Amino acid sequence: MNGTITDVPGIKLGHAQNTDALTGCSVILMEKPSVCGVDVRGSAPGTRETDLLDPMNMVSVVHAICLSGGSAYGLDAAAGVMQYLEENGIGLEVGFGVVPIVPGAVLFDLAVGDHRIRPDRQMGYEAAVNASKDPVQQGNVGAGTGATVGKLNGFSNAMKSGLGSASITLENGLVVGAIVAVNAVGHVFDPQTDRILAGPRDEQGTMVDSVEVMKRYSFSPIPPGTNTTIAVVASNAVLTKSEAKKVAQMAHDGLARTIRPIHTMNDGDTIFSVATGDVKCSVDLIGSLSADVLAAAVLQAVKQAKAAGGLPSHSSLSK
Repeated sequence: MNGTITDVPGIKLGHAQNTDALTGCSVILMEKPSVCGVDVRGSAPGTRETDLLDPMNMVSVVHAICLSGGSAYGLDAAAGVMQYLEENGIGLEVGFGVVPIVPGAVLFDLAVGDHRIRPDRQMGYEAAVNASKDPVQQGNVGAGTGATVGKLNGFSNAMKSGLGSASITLENGLVVGAIVAVNAVGHVFDPQTDRILAGPRDEQGTMVDSVEVMKRYSFSPIPPGTNTTIAVVASNAVLTKSEAKKVAQMAHDGLARTIRPIHTMNDGDTIFSVATGDVKCSVDLIGSLSADVLAAAVLQAVKQAKAAGGLPSHSSLSK
């Protein structure tokens, strides 16, 4: 066990990124078609194939999930994932070949690096090729390459964030994992100590509470839709689509425990929930553990991030 989402049986993960332009994407590949649900809580989401995941709709499994930077432009990366899967004969059999089912979500990272370069079909294909069972590389990689947090005191006073992952294994064989790209308008804090790990900074460079900053404004100082935290939680449980959606709903608690404020008008927070196996467990247990590992993954995202794009990170300010 490596402590990341690839501990979950049936899950592989690959990254691709442009470290000069500060953008990238992460692809979660399922070794077999897997049940998936989604829950969108932020008010400025950028997604694809999420309607398909409604329990009312027909198709019940997915073949991959694509998390990407680039705002709405980054949705193109999923086409590269589809190309890779089709080339390997993976997808929904329709009688005239296969149609890979690849839901996805994007975050806004155009404010750092080169906004003219975004994750595209080629980058998505590369991330799919790179997918493996290796421990997940974290920090300034994949969908977290250009992620930032703490923008309520102006972007120049924000901090660099990134991508994080975590997992937990029970004695009965249940494995629950999470991966998250943290690009929140608010700050990230340690729920054990209430200490801010990454967030808005004041004129002296000291981190401050996002809500305290908001109290000084009668309107939002940042453009709408310029943030978003996107995540996947996965387990080797057996779930229906409606149960997978419930797990995704419960997993949002992990964001609420570590990001303040969360689910704002400026965020498009989206969580996918995947079930890859045949371990039978309480949906409430899986949802609770999903929230736990997602909270741990959020902390890893900021702790593993490195300074970039002119913004400091938790690690650079802790030196």
